[in-house]
Amino acid sequence: MMQSFPMPGKPMTTRMNTRRTLLAIAAAVVIAPLAACNTRGPVATTAQDDESAWYIGTMADKPHDVPLVDTNRLDPKYRRQIVRYTGPERPGTIVVDIDNRQLALVQEDGSAIQYGIGVGKLGFSWKGQATVGRKGTWPDWRPTTTMVSLNPDLPRTLKGGVDNPLGARALYLHQGGRDILFRIHGTNEPWSIGEQMSSGCVRMLNEDVVDLYERVPVGTTVLVKRNGRYRV
Repeated sequence: MMQSFPMPGKPMTTRMNTRRTLLAIAAAVVIAPLAACNTRGPVATTAQDDESAWYIGTMADKPHDVPLVDTNRLDPKYRRQIVRYTGPERPGTIVVDIDNRQLALVQEDGSAIQYGIGVGKLGFSWKGQATVGRKGTWPDWRPTTTMVSLNPDLPRTLKGGVDNPLGARALYLHQGGRDILFRIHGTNEPWSIGEQMSSGCVRMLNEDVVDLYERVPVGTTVLVKRNGRYRV
């Protein structure tokens, strides 16, 4: 179901307070990469200043509706699409290509569902093999002990919601049964898709991460590649 979406539908004071909180989070994350995935990126400019112009409606979800992005604003290569896939990875594998800012979910028929992503700043991006250890709906954001030590004023929890930088869904990546603090998650900054501006995690449009979330179970293999390789 779609409805008009006067983004973001909160009092200005609340929005300003949320923005200040997120800017504080971003400052801490820059110092502590991969500590808890993060972020308000650079202040939006030109067309990005009017955030509401990026949105065309909402998709029904609980406990919050998902803001839908006008994908005509994105480079076509970052729009969700079906592509031919010739790689060796098994169907059901998530393949993240940091260099091309694309995530592919390999299908049975020699194709893949391809999504545009935003990635970490130079030097912040992780690569390797992991599994989806757990999944979260409208996840809360919590700073790590390191982040709190660097910035004691950080909130201990930022509740999930439209203003939360983790967005509508999150896939938490594990290795050997342990959380490696690397996430695939939604974003409230759609203009960051195709860019390098996070603290290392992979961000997707909220509607895209919802789609991916519904398609992959816990235990899914995730390969994060840079320079065509995922092995360190």
